[in-house]
Amino acid sequence: MWDAVGRTWQISLWSAAASSVTLIVVDREHPDVAVALVGMVRGDDDRWSATISAATIGDADLYGFRVDGPAGPAARFDRAKLLLDPEATEVWFPPGHDRDLARVMGADTLGHSPFGVLPMTRPPALVPSPMPSPRPRHSTNDLVIYEVHVRGASMRSPHVDPDVRGTFAGLAGHVDHIASLGVTAVELLPVHQFDPAEGNYWGYMPLAWSALHNGYAADPHRADDEFRAMVETFHSHGIEVILDVVYNHTTEEDELGPTYHLRGIDDAAYYVLHDDGSYRDDAGCGNVVRAAHPAAGALVLDSLSRFIELGVDGFRFDLGSLLGRDIDGRQQEHSALIDRITALAAAHDVRLIAEPWDLSAYQIGDAFPGRTWAQWNGKFRDDCRAFLRAEDGAVAAFARRIIGSPDLYADAPGRSINFITAHDGFTLHDLVSYEHKHNDANGWNGTDGTDDNKSWNCGWEGDDFSTAPPDVDPAAVKQLRMQQMKNAFVLLTMSGGVPMIVAGDEFAQTQHGNNNPYNQDNETTWLDWSREADYADLTEFVRSAIRLRRDHGDGAIDLHGVDASPDLAWTSHSIAWQRGDLYVIANAWWEPLGFTIHPDGDLADGREWRVALSSSAATGPLLDGVITVAPRSTVVLART
Repeated sequence: MWDAVGRTWQISLWSAAASSVTLIVVDREHPDVAVALVGMVRGDDDRWSATISAATIGDADLYGFRVDGPAGPAARFDRAKLLLDPEATEVWFPPGHDRDLARVMGADTLGHSPFGVLPMTRPPALVPSPMPSPRPRHSTNDLVIYEVHVRGASMRSPHVDPDVRGTFAGLAGHVDHIASLGVTAVELLPVHQFDPAEGNYWGYMPLAWSALHNGYAADPHRADDEFRAMVETFHSHGIEVILDVVYNHTTEEDELGPTYHLRGIDDAAYYVLHDDGSYRDDAGCGNVVRAAHPAAGALVLDSLSRFIELGVDGFRFDLGSLLGRDIDGRQQEHSALIDRITALAAAHDVRLIAEPWDLSAYQIGDAFPGRTWAQWNGKFRDDCRAFLRAEDGAVAAFARRIIGSPDLYADAPGRSINFITAHDGFTLHDLVSYEHKHNDANGWNGTDGTDDNKSWNCGWEGDDFSTAPPDVDPAAVKQLRMQQMKNAFVLLTMSGGVPMIVAGDEFAQTQHGNNNPYNQDNETTWLDWSREADYADLTEFVRSAIRLRRDHGDGAIDLHGVDASPDLAWTSHSIAWQRGDLYVIANAWWEPLGFTIHPDGDLADGREWRVALSSSAATGPLLDGVITVAPRSTVVLART
């Protein structure tokens, strides 16, 4: 805590198992030399504290801890290692920082460690902040989410100044494009501080939960200011900002991984361990945070509170099921931490979205302890993909997804976050262009990434047709792929629940078949804005689909049972339903099919149906209540 008047800092650290804690302050110019060494005092609550003053440390503003304690299988103390404050709100990496040195860094390698930056009152921003716009709050019927990576959004962009590419300011520079699609919320991949030397481009190996990743700021010392300005830019366009947050594991990996903070502070309190001291790994990243422990839970709540102060409107919790575990890492029906997060969100009117699964649990629907939270609906993704590629028997399962997944969310379809693609997996273009993953660049000999993609390449693998045999028509394959992408957007936007699209899918972004590019900080993952012109028709189709949903689709299908629904009809590979003043027909068959408009959707009220959107030019006109829908295509009728 910074006292601007007294020019003092009160620094604290929680550890029940430590026997001593030393606060170390260093100068940026000489990070390998301690300016101050201060023994910290233990309080009754096992929180160690110390007070330092500017008079003592001068201009030095970097700090860390050395923690000592007893040896044992569940204790990994090493007083020679400098540890980062897990509550740091800003992190500084010395020039030449090498993550591998974290495994061995001691007194002689002090200068290679990341340091916390002492919080203080910063001088005014160089550019005055604009007057805050009202925080937008959209109903679930109006919510359309756009998942986007801060850095990847603008690294190849001709639309923003090169100096701000890859930053919060760079993403804000694309607000006009994003707003033009009709989306009402952006969901940012993790923005909390991670180690840039770790190699996880997505940011899913968190280092400091309460610090913004300074690599996403044009000026690393003003990350907070730049982030606030970005949030304000989105708010001024009526767009909410949701953060993807990762509290279930950290970048310390397993017991052989690097030591940054929690492992060396109180290993058994912060991580779920086996009896032999090894790490439980239900996250697939080496460790699992013991979220039910009060100290770990406090870090999570403090981080959420900080981001709320920065203006965000909601959170999506990576592997959220792990936050609901008990103190020993077991699943439970009720979680005190989930309740506290729910109360915090309610007090500040922010959204909560869970990824309700992990490596050992699939707690989708009411199996998740947060009964009111929205959830990523993985069943929508799988059932929709199965229908798109015309799997036998896929229609009945997908019918439940269309109506808001009542088997999972009862009468609350707004809890279902529907998606067909996400950052993890194929892009939409690749979903219709590849039947197999192509992950060689990731360095795992093709063993990483799922093999169960439910994809279909429409007759040829990839975009290189130079070796295609004579019976493969590249133009026909490309046309079918375009049709399938449009079909996907229709199914997504016209279904009950909240649609989420992935940045770049609107102009057929490709990762060339890589379905797990977590470590590809390069042109594989950066949005290729040159495709805007090539796929302008697809982008306009997306705008039209979202606009139709907003203007005419207010009203979910009322369904008490799939087989008894008066609003839903299907054959083995086709399906039709009415949503508000929209009538949607999807033909996944490889032949044209004739559809008669449902009797309950006729012209009884004097209005007429018209074709508002079609994924294929071959679909016929609507004549006398009958329309012939082209193979592998969708059509949306609107009543006017």
